[in-house]
Amino acid sequence: MNYLLDPWPWYVSGPLIALVMALLLYFGKTFGMSSNLRTMCTIAGAGKFSDFFNFKWKDQLWNLTVVLGAIIGGFIAVQFLSNNSGTELNPTTVIELQNMGFNNAGATLVPNELFGIEALSSPKTLILLVIGGLLVGFGTRYAAGCTSGHAIAGLSSLQKPSLIAVIGFFIGGLIMANLILPLIF
Repeated sequence: MNYLLDPWPWYVSGPLIALVMALLLYFGKTFGMSSNLRTMCTIAGAGKFSDFFNFKWKDQLWNLTVVLGAIIGGFIAVQFLSNNSGTELNPTTVIELQNMGFNNAGATLVPNELFGIEALSSPKTLILLVIGGLLVGFGTRYAAGCTSGHAIAGLSSLQKPSLIAVIGFFIGGLIMANLILPLIF
C-alpha cells in the first residue's frame, strides 16, 4: 500500500481544512473561489462596464493565491500523487450512466463524453457547457458565493445564509442528477 498515492483520510484532510479556516478567520479573511473571478474581471477592466466591478481589487490579491494554489496543487496531485485508479462508483450507477451514453463511467475522474477534447466538437456538449456555465455563474452571484465559500467558510463560521445556500446546492444537485440529467442524455 502506497500511502502517498492513496487519498488522504478524513482525519488528516479535515483538520488541515479546519486549520486553514481558523487562520483565515484569525486574519479576518474569507475563503471562496467565486470572489477571485470578480477580482480578475476587475483587474481586466470590467469596472468600465459595471459598477459591481468597481472596488479596491488590490485588497483581494491575497485571495488569488487560492487560485494559484489550486492550480499548482492540482498539477502536483495528478502528476505525482495520483494512482490513476479512477473513481469507484456503485455498480447501479455505472449501469445507469452507461445507459445514458457514458461508456467508461468511473474510469476517469470526469467523463470524457463531457470534458474530453473530442467532446468540444459536439454542438450538444458545447451548448450544455455554456448553459451550465451561465447557470453556475448566475447562481454563484445570486447566492453571494460558491459552494466552497458557503460550505467550507460560511458553515465553519456558523452563517445562517450559508446553511440555506448549502441546502439549496444539495437539493439542486439531487434534482440535476436524478431528474434533469437523464432527460438530457
